[in-house]
Amino acid sequence: MADFELRQGDQLPTLVFEITRETIRAFGEASLDMNPLHFDDDYMSNSFGKTSFNGVIAHGMTGFALITRMLTDWLEPRQGIHRRLEARWLRPVKPGDTLRVSASVSRITERSDGYWITFDVAVGNQRDETVAAGEAMAEFPRRF
Repeated sequence: MADFELRQGDQLPTLVFEITRETIRAFGEASLDMNPLHFDDDYMSNSFGKTSFNGVIAHGMTGFALITRMLTDWLEPRQGIHRRLEARWLRPVKPGDTLRVSASVSRITERSDGYWITFDVAVGNQRDETVAAGEAMAEFPRRF
């Protein structure tokens, strides 16, 4: 494959990230998403249909960005290329949450031009609740 061994079930190193009002603000500024549900406590004291968040919540894409960071941090030194991410938000993330991003190899497909690796990915919080989960793919091109 490359200069490393990879097997189904292998776990990538976990990425841990603290969510604070400052990280929420930084993500909002970087993404240009200044929706009040991320910043305004008074606005978030109301309910949204049948949903009540009881306070501001982090951008859902924060979890996706952390998955991408964890994958690219692991892939890049091994000449792997992050190709796809499909995940779903499962519950809100709030200031004070500690996120743990994980990935495990679920499938390895050998092709004539290299390998495609499928990962099961998840983002959990300090209460062991899954806040986002899905699947990612990476490519390891064959080096001729």
